Amino acid sequence: MTKPPAEGEEREGPVIRDKRRIDPKTGQVREPAEQPAPGSPGGEAAAAAAGTTTSDESQAPQTQALKTQLDERTADLKRLKAEYDNYRKRVERDRVAVREQALANVLSELLPVLDDIGRARDHDELTGGFKSVGEALEAVTGKLGLERFGEKGEPFDPVVHEALMHAYSADVTETSVADVLQPGYRIGERVLRAARVAVAEPDPGGGDAETGGEGE
Repeated sequence: MTKPPAEGEEREGPVIRDKRRIDPKTGQVREPAEQPAPGSPGGEAAAAAAGTTTSDESQAPQTQALKTQLDERTADLKRLKAEYDNYRKRVERDRVAVREQALANVLSELLPVLDDIGRARDHDELTGGFKSVGEALEAVTGKLGLERFGEKGEPFDPVVHEALMHAYSADVTETSVADVLQPGYRIGERVLRAARVAVAEPDPGGGDAETGGEGE
């Protein structure tokens, strides 16, 4: 005959636990089992799950703050890049302007020499070594962008022409250049010196005089 286990002695064999909610002997509903103690394995798992939820909720504001800081730094970088691009364009524009101004100053000093070469050519005095030097100088200044302008018969333009003489003529229908006293020079759109010209305007009394002559 098997002896019941003594107090403190472990029971050998399988252990059967009755988990039925209704007691088969009394027919009453049993009280639910107590929650695991905090120190038990089940209590530690429950506490860990609760701690994870609380940790996620506490990290949400930090994540939003980091995202806000990242957006602000990105906006700062974009603004800095735009300022740098504008600065680079302004420096390049200023550099081109300084170069054009320096070139214009140098070429302006050569205009009297070019005038002498032109007058010598008009009087058939551009010969020998002087001719070679003059043509070489004109070629170099042309490569640098210097352009000569001002032709007899072209319409008068006060922007590029300087009228030194004025007269009326029945041979023109608009204010025109009757003669070029000194050619003008420019670089691109920059006028270094306006062409000095004699101007002819249509004769305001030419038509009346012809009509009067026919009446007589």
